Amino acid sequence: MNRLEFYMFHLMPYPFIPPGEDLESTWVTLPNTHFDARTAHKLYLEYMDQLVSCERLGYDGIIVNEHHQNAFGTIAAPNVWAAYLAARTSRIRIGIVGNALPLHLNPLRVAEEIAMVDIISGGRIISGHVRGMGAEYHSSGQNPTVSKARFWEAHDLILKAWTSDGPFTWQGEHYDIEHANIWPKPLQRPHPPIWLPGTGSADTIDEAARRRIPYMQTTTSNHVTKKSFETYRRVCEEKYGYEAAPTQLARVVPTYVAETDAQARREFMPHVMWFFRTGLRIPMHHLMPPGYNTAESFLRGMKGRMAAGVKDFWNLSYDELIDLGYIIVGSPQTVAEKYAEQQEQYGLGAMISAGGHLGSMPHWMVMKNMQIMAEEVMPHFREQGRPVWADTRPAGATTVSEHAATVGRPPIEPVLRLDNGKDLPARTGHIPEVLAETLGQALGPSLGQD
Repeated sequence: MNRLEFYMFHLMPYPFIPPGEDLESTWVTLPNTHFDARTAHKLYLEYMDQLVSCERLGYDGIIVNEHHQNAFGTIAAPNVWAAYLAARTSRIRIGIVGNALPLHLNPLRVAEEIAMVDIISGGRIISGHVRGMGAEYHSSGQNPTVSKARFWEAHDLILKAWTSDGPFTWQGEHYDIEHANIWPKPLQRPHPPIWLPGTGSADTIDEAARRRIPYMQTTTSNHVTKKSFETYRRVCEEKYGYEAAPTQLARVVPTYVAETDAQARREFMPHVMWFFRTGLRIPMHHLMPPGYNTAESFLRGMKGRMAAGVKDFWNLSYDELIDLGYIIVGSPQTVAEKYAEQQEQYGLGAMISAGGHLGSMPHWMVMKNMQIMAEEVMPHFREQGRPVWADTRPAGATTVSEHAATVGRPPIEPVLRLDNGKDLPARTGHIPEVLAETLGQALGPSLGQD
């Protein structure tokens, strides 16, 4: 078993905007006059090449997500990207972390799209379920006060749709569906793996632990990350009676590796600082719209930030980002040592954003980062240097002959009910003898018979 799994997480930002100091926010209110579709076309092609290259380089997975009306991350429809990635790759895992469930009017649409992409990919999808940042509620016009309740109801409905035979009726607080009966259902059984990202909320951690959903800590300091993982493991053991496996804990920590520590720090600096000072410039009234959190939760969070001296992302210096553990940067030896420390201290099993794109990085720098990560860091955490998917049999047949040998024909043959009440086998109905026998008469010119 590999000690760590490595995932490339792509936000697909649009960095050609004014510096953060000149903006109120990079979210919600940033005028889209700054956006040029021709430039975005070039960026999207580069971003797709980076993600597709992860399979050749040996990453365990690639991850995309959903954001709206901002320059920080321009993936408004992650399932579209996942479908394209499924067509361009053959074995690597594809994570959609995730679909912002409360923003969708009908969760069954998400269930159907994930099922489709899971089938297309041969059973390689990880389905991340997210509530969506507060800013998304400004952008979508959805009511943030019911977002948490809508999220968990949508999650439960999707899970039931994937695992239960339909039609069934769903009558919930926020969704009322008389005929829930998705076609198709996903290839993976009982359903695609579900991941739940978060920033350390006690409620989120508790729900993830209770449902045994892997928890993914998004970009936070070492202190906050360690506290979150300790809470998750403690809740799993003391409240729900099981020991959390390392594969249930993943961390997003943007990482850049280069030939030396000095070179890595020099190359990464402008791009990671764009990420934190411009891409993540989001004022509190956008990040936390009224009702997104309860007054008690909001007050507890603010007091905790003040007591710990936590700064806004855009006020952190480069040295602070490194020293506090928001990012990892250095030579292969330095990065491998940092990863080993995190594995030992936090008990995690996966590193997200482990070498890849961030902020305003140019294409050549991304590819260099990934190449060095694959050649000189990943092997330290793998017994045979192989990603997890290399030893996993695909959920679907990879050849027509394999399908014929293991699946055969469906249990029900397609037939055509004729006017005489007889059923014509659709697969052999074109054969004159079969057609004539079923019709009970000689074939005429309309059926190709002279």
